[in-house]
This record gives sequence, structure tokens and C-alpha cells, in this order.
Amino acid sequence: MKIISGFQDAKAILRRATFEFGEVPLEVKRRIKEAFAVELTPEEAVGRIIAAVRDKGDAALLDFTKRIDGIALESLEVSKEECCEACGKVDQDLIAALNITAERVRSFHQVQLGHSLKEFMEGGLGQIVRPLERVGIYVPGGTACYPSTVLMTAIPARVAGVGEIILTTPPGEGGEVPPATLVAADIAGVDRVFKVGGAQAIAALAYGTESIPRVDKVCGPGGLFVTLAKRTVFGAVAIDGLYGPTETVILADDSATPAHCAADLLAQAEHDLLATAILITTSSRLAQEVDREVARQLEGLERAQIARRSLEERGRIIVVANMEQAIELINLYAPEHLSLMVRDASSYIEKIRNAGAIFIGENSPEVLGDYVAGPSHVMPTGGTARFSSPLGVGDFLKLTSVVSLSDGDLQKLGPAAATIARVEGLTAHARAAELRLKKGGE
Repeated sequence: MKIISGFQDAKAILRRATFEFGEVPLEVKRRIKEAFAVELTPEEAVGRIIAAVRDKGDAALLDFTKRIDGIALESLEVSKEECCEACGKVDQDLIAALNITAERVRSFHQVQLGHSLKEFMEGGLGQIVRPLERVGIYVPGGTACYPSTVLMTAIPARVAGVGEIILTTPPGEGGEVPPATLVAADIAGVDRVFKVGGAQAIAALAYGTESIPRVDKVCGPGGLFVTLAKRTVFGAVAIDGLYGPTETVILADDSATPAHCAADLLAQAEHDLLATAILITTSSRLAQEVDREVARQLEGLERAQIARRSLEERGRIIVVANMEQAIELINLYAPEHLSLMVRDASSYIEKIRNAGAIFIGENSPEVLGDYVAGPSHVMPTGGTARFSSPLGVGDFLKLTSVVSLSDGDLQKLGPAAATIARVEGLTAHARAAELRLKKGGE
């Protein structure tokens, strides 16, 4: 890994604009041309997909699944029989692990619900809290399988009281959804599952088709096309956020274990070539030891080639003079994950302004947050932790203001409302208040 010494150099490297997509990979350009027979930017391709789904519904979904995924489907929805059969195709140890995760995720979000948005009525004013009626959950798939993401997105929605949860995920080989995904959907309480991925899935959830119902909000992570589609349909439907490649920052001093630091950096780097793993430390000795440990632990990893390239191109070990400089860099970068492997780690929590999740001490590695700790692993990336939060119960709730004023309140507040309305040229507004004031004065 590249080792950088000095605060100013590190600051220049970690400063970034929010959500930069960067250069489009050649493979993506090739796939677009194959699917559309012309060269298009990803934004143009997504625009065409969304327009086609709005116009042609299911027919467009089936067409794009064949053109983009290379899979000819006869139906879009996964049947109840397929979901039931999935349990017999999955290792029982995995089912047990998913149930453990589900219970922890459910418990955390039930507690969060108790501390979340609350109804109140005071002085004639208040708010009521209602869950969304129907939400769409997007789970990446195709060549991969992410049952953990099913649990981390659907369970908070279910705890919030959402009426119906619709899941879309790309079909795998043979046009089937991986059994582990279906088992997780059953455990999480998903109502319906559809074999649709990419921008076309987001369009279907946003506008509805003959088979897929329109939802109120689309949640969940995805690749470039999913992210662009979510950004495009926002307004027609709510979205939870825009998610880019995963990222982690480890803050370590000379008390940290080099092997643990290296293992956590590699766990992040193996996600994909665009994953970012960064170590910030006040110890030059630790920096060197972690670098050696990374090289040693790379050997034997199934995804060693991906992890190596990720660390070479995007990974960094940064050495700074003190913790104050380290904290400033962290808040500047606003990482998705932040691991504190320092003495008295809890004392630094108050100083961290920007991070999706903070993992305290070496007993709280990010991998536990990814799978079993409890909070959702769907978190802000690309610097959006400056203003965004992890997915949670609040994403599936909405507020309605309540105004219930007395005659005394009307007499007190009405003249002010009428005065402001007349200044704004809205005489009907003013009259609506003044008529009531006149009645009250009779």
C-alpha cells in the first residue's frame, strides 16, 4: 500500500466532491453498446430504460432482462412455491446464521423505533407518525448473492410497520433468484419478490407495471445504473439515498494490532476494484507493520486479485503527527465506516462529526457490522455521511402535522396571518382569516 506522511498531503488526497462517478469503465461502455446497438453514456442508457419501462411495462422489463442480463424469463415474480423450496436448498448453518442476524437487526430497530419519531399534541399543535404503505427493496444479485442486504433493508421496514414490502433482485444463472436470497426474504417478512435488476427494476418500482406495483419509496444499494436510476426517478418516488462503492477508514495508534488492521483493510478491499480502504495512524512503526501484514495476508485469499488492485489504486496508509490531525482528516473524508483502534477509543466519539458508522475497539470489527451486529449495513458513501444517515426505521416513517386551535388562538393569531397574506398579495388568504375573526367578534 502507498504510505503518505504529512497532514497537508493527506488532506489534499482525502478532500473530495460528493458523489463523483469518475471515468466510465470500458466494460460498461461495451455492455451499453451491446444492449442498445449505439454508444450511449450511462445517463443516456438509464434514461432510455426508464422511458421504455414507463411506456411498455412488463414487456420492457422482459426485453431488458434478455438484452442486458442475457436471461429470457417467462415470468417476473418468484412464486410462493419457489420461496418454500428454497429452504431445502440452503445449508442449515446459513439459515441459523440468518436467523441470528435477523433477530439482532429486528431488536436494534425496535429500540430505534422507540427513540425515533414520536407523536405529540401540545398547545393545539402536534404531529402524527405513519408508516409508508408500500416500499421497494433493491438487492444486488446476478453473479453474487447478498442475503444480508435483504435482512438489513427489509427488517427495518417491517419494524416500522410498512404495509407491503416488494423486493427486486437480478436473476442469476438459469433465471432463478439464489435460494439464500429467498430464504432471507422469508425471514425478513418480504411480501413479494421479482426477478428484475438494474435501472429497469428501479423504474418498475417507481412507476409500476402490470406485474410490479408502484411503491412509495425505493431503498437499497446498487451499482452505477441503479444509482443513476434512483437519482432520475426521485420525485416520482422517494429514495433512501445514493450509494457508491464501499469505503472504510481505520484510525489506529501504536496500541493497535497490525494483523487486525490489515485484516480489516483487506475485508474492505475484496468487495470490488472501486472499494476504498484507508488507515490513518500516528505511528510510523504501525504503518510499516500493517503494510507488511497486508502483503502477507493477501496470499491465499479467494479474491486476492481484486483486493490487491483495490489497495494499489485506492488504498492508503496515512501517517500524521497527532490525533487532532487524524480527526480532522476523518471529518473531511466522511467515511461510510470508521474503525477506532486506539487507546480509550470511546473518548473520540464526540469528536467525530461525519461517519456512517463508528466501530469502537478491536472487538468491534466492521465485519460484524456488515452481518450480525444489528444496525443496517446500508450506509452513506461517497462523502454523503456529511449530511446523510444509515438506513433505519425513520426511512420508512412519515410525519403529518396536526393543527387544532381554539377560538382564543384564532383571535390571537388571525390578524397576523391576514397581515402577512395581504403583503404577499394573497387577499383570499387574508379574507379566510378575517371572516373568522369577524364571526368571533360578533
